[in-house]
Amino acid sequence: MRGGALEDIVSFTPVDGSRQKITVASLREKKNHRDPITCLTAYDYPSARLIDEGEIDIVLVGDSLAMTMLGYENTLSVTVDEMLHHVRAVRRGVKHALLIADMPFGSYHASAEDAVRNATRFMKDGAEVVKVEGGEKRADLIRRIIDAEIPVAGHIGLTPQSVNLMGGYKVQGKSLTDIEQLMRDAVALDRAGVACIYLEGIPREVAAMITAEVSAPTIGIGAGPDCDGQVLVFHDVLNLTFSEPAKFVRRYGDAGGMISQAVRTFKADVEARQYPSDAESYHLPKETKTALESVLERKRAMRR
Repeated sequence: MRGGALEDIVSFTPVDGSRQKITVASLREKKNHRDPITCLTAYDYPSARLIDEGEIDIVLVGDSLAMTMLGYENTLSVTVDEMLHHVRAVRRGVKHALLIADMPFGSYHASAEDAVRNATRFMKDGAEVVKVEGGEKRADLIRRIIDAEIPVAGHIGLTPQSVNLMGGYKVQGKSLTDIEQLMRDAVALDRAGVACIYLEGIPREVAAMITAEVSAPTIGIGAGPDCDGQVLVFHDVLNLTFSEPAKFVRRYGDAGGMISQAVRTFKADVEARQYPSDAESYHLPKETKTALESVLERKRAMRR
């Protein structure tokens, strides 16, 4: 290690070629070096393991699991206990990525004490960073959580937990007044010490301004290509959702179509008695089979 400088510690790559563990510090390093940050959501062990093996930087246990995994109409219904169930499963599949978890609606709204208590539960169950929606109005709360040694990610722009207040899932920051507020929100979160800031559903130009202004890495979703990183929902990437995708969603595979076809083929094979085949069946040892046939033959003879 060259001189023991902090940047050397952060960027040090093991000599055996093994992957470096992504941390809050290495996210900052990526921003400083202009290395794009990748992030995908995961809600269970197999998807978390596949994403981690794909060398994605951040795995986000998003409260979007309310819709993708639990069938809720929006994110507002999911509980802390439900989120933690999925955090534990994802933790078992992630070895190298930074694991961030959403704090669900109602888990940090009542008081700072409740927020710290709930954030602590997330950390104990495997999260490395908790994510809180809101800008300026959340800055003091975020400081309280960080004071409890818990890293926090911010989230501004289209904040799904505020869907009723916003009147739906609408692009934010389209007027000069709204742009000014978004800038204040971003700066407030940055000064509070957030690990990163998720920018959702805002014009590209505004996201670029925020990214240039703050020291924290920005992670965009529907915020254009100028953010420090990008996140998509795992189920959107693989066409596993049951709704029309948002404008910014790019399908990278059709797992939904593959699964549907596999299910139909299984049904057809069973109904045609083509599954299972003899080769897919277990068989008795030759000696046992011969003995069994003798017993059955004697029984048939006794009935005659």
